[in-house]
Amino acid sequence: MNKIIFNYLLKNFIKTFFYILLFFYCFGVILNLFEEIEFFKNLNVNLLAPLMLTSIFVPSMIIKILPFIIFVSSMWFMMKIRNNKDLLILKVIGYSNLKIFFILASTSFVLGWLVLFVINPITSSLSIFYEKTKSKYSRDIDHLATFNKNGLWIKEHLSSGQRIISADKPNGFNLINVTIFHLDKNSNLIEKISSEKVNIKSNQWKLENVLVFKKDKDIFFKKKYNNMVIDSIYNHEKINSLYKNLSTMSFIDTILNYQKLLENGYNKNFLDQSLHKMLSLPFFLFLMTALASIFTMNTLKKSENLKLISLGLFTCVATFYLNDLSLALGLTERIPIVLSIWAPVLALSFFTLIGVLQINEK
Repeated sequence: MNKIIFNYLLKNFIKTFFYILLFFYCFGVILNLFEEIEFFKNLNVNLLAPLMLTSIFVPSMIIKILPFIIFVSSMWFMMKIRNNKDLLILKVIGYSNLKIFFILASTSFVLGWLVLFVINPITSSLSIFYEKTKSKYSRDIDHLATFNKNGLWIKEHLSSGQRIISADKPNGFNLINVTIFHLDKNSNLIEKISSEKVNIKSNQWKLENVLVFKKDKDIFFKKKYNNMVIDSIYNHEKINSLYKNLSTMSFIDTILNYQKLLENGYNKNFLDQSLHKMLSLPFFLFLMTALASIFTMNTLKKSENLKLISLGLFTCVATFYLNDLSLALGLTERIPIVLSIWAPVLALSFFTLIGVLQINEK
């Protein structure tokens, strides 16, 4: 009998979760499709292009709102078994609120780890493909910046032509071993600048130990300068932000290549944020199911449904707001970044612990 009841709870909870997940996926596709169509409206592509990009973009967005989805799924499932008297029957045959809660919350916890180790690597690959595909169609192609195994490459559009910059990965506020090519409007080389170190803290780049090869009547003349300043649309903050796309980094890659990513120029705070935010996901799913249990198992009255839904959604939104507020404090270095991610989880744990003890007495 226990096995039958366990299978009943597990099967129907997972089924409810996938129904809610499918609803949010379809809703996300509809919303994002309009944005993709707007992007492609002046380009010679068929409807399949925005539809394809939308379908591969939405999964990464779904992972970001997964705690909210699991909360809605838990609320929906528990209100369903409460309204059709299944919850009452389970209590009569010896299943307490606490036991039902642990089955559902543990399922959410396991789903969180499955997402990290199975789904997240797939969605991160899809996000990388999405970014690369969108960049091919970008109308703002005059200004590009990218990283590859050869370092940093930047292309800027100037009134007199173009500028192409290559350098090693950023080292603090500096670029090392920088080469700058100035091209005219016909893409002919007119000047080459080499510098051992360039400070890019602001948009006024400060070059040190500079060699300039300037073209004059088809001959390049070399001049040496101790210092030089050039203006750029890029600075340290803007270049550093190129790394900051959480959806393109999988949980497994972050763990296995943490030190290598640091050596390649990734900011330590950003990596810690990415790693711990993903690591906290299973615990967040567990706690969101706990919240849903607290709200729905306190009473068996159907008349309380609207009140419970409103209170649950308000609490869920407040939780996400406090989570973002805590993260903002971490990003501004008011508190350590790791603490800013785990503080909402710890606070929610104390709240749910009290609530779960109360529903166990019902």
